[in-house]
Amino acid sequence: MAAKFLVTGGAGFIGSHLVERLVTDGHSVTVFDNFTTGRYENIAHLEGSRLRVVEGDICDVTALKRVTRGKDFVLHQAARPSVARSVADPVASNEVNVRGTMNVLEAARSNARTVKRVVYASSSSVYGDTPTLPKAETMPTQPMSPYAVSKLAAENYCRAYFLNYGLETVALRYFNVFGPRQDPSSDYSAVIPKFVTALLGRSKPVIYGDGKQTRDFTFVANVVEANLQACTANKAPGGAFNVACGSRVPIGGLLNMIGELLGKSREPRLKETRSGDVRHSLADITKAEEVLGYRVRVDLREGLRRTVEWYAENYA
Repeated sequence: MAAKFLVTGGAGFIGSHLVERLVTDGHSVTVFDNFTTGRYENIAHLEGSRLRVVEGDICDVTALKRVTRGKDFVLHQAARPSVARSVADPVASNEVNVRGTMNVLEAARSNARTVKRVVYASSSSVYGDTPTLPKAETMPTQPMSPYAVSKLAAENYCRAYFLNYGLETVALRYFNVFGPRQDPSSDYSAVIPKFVTALLGRSKPVIYGDGKQTRDFTFVANVVEANLQACTANKAPGGAFNVACGSRVPIGGLLNMIGELLGKSREPRLKETRSGDVRHSLADITKAEEVLGYRVRVDLREGLRRTVEWYAENYA
């Protein structure tokens, strides 16, 4: 049955993929985005009777209450991303990620007559750099960066709103999401778009550290599925769930995989490890599988193939 969705940050990388899927499935979608990191071009092809775009900031609770009115589900993707950016400006990260999320929750609570659930985009960074692998939701959280602290604080607000006000909330802890439309141009950009565009161009790929650190990379289509499942899973409210592939690869090995797909090879330039970065990351996705019905639809190699193909067409 068609529903009405609000997607904060819907013009961003992950948000635009969610919006695309929702519109394709016949739902009505309102995108709320201040276009600081999101791009209208990511959703321009979807403009029509089922998509409405509202420019606004999640720090404006009045505007949020207005756009939340009459919605069935809120998918909260808007955030100030990047560990490194949060280390440079922790106050701004807190303002957007904590206060902004609280505003989203307040807006949903004020429209509780229609809003069935809020799904919040959290992060694997909440676990910190503990040696235990894989990371399970039962583990203590030990955030290392202001960004990680802000994501965990917002998670806790989600749970508090569920426990105190009955507002159904679900937090999804994303592990290193990648895919088409991810911006490679910023100093704070994720590693995969930076590797791909470096190899497509003439620059050396940059690795922070020795390249032996590992990550559980998650293709964006898997994240989209997890969000949709989180909207309806009966036992999900109040919970936090890992969204990942449940496998890991060294950063140096990742560069080699991308090089093989592009038919190009280039020695990386090694730089000092960045403050706040964790050494190893690997998710236990059992809880998401059991409660949400989550499954890995696209594995790392296939996700990289699709991603490399998109960048080859758009950044050649």
